[in-house]
Amino acid sequence: MKWSDAREIAIALSEKYPDVAPLEVRFTDLHKWVTELEDFDDEPEKSTESALEAIQMAWVDEVE
Repeated sequence: MKWSDAREIAIALSEKYPDVAPLEVRFTDLHKWVTELEDFDDEPEKSTESALEAIQMAWVDEVE
């Protein structure tokens, strides 16, 4: 997965952190969690605020 794969990342996060409310996660934590996903294969410094926002919103959609 790359930073641009917001939907795939959101699915992985919802499976790994089922009891977490996505909107309560700080971007610093979200960044760390994404880079720690087993299938994540992108450079951590390539993250942008808009990529993190897209992941967070996709995660919200996934849990609703």
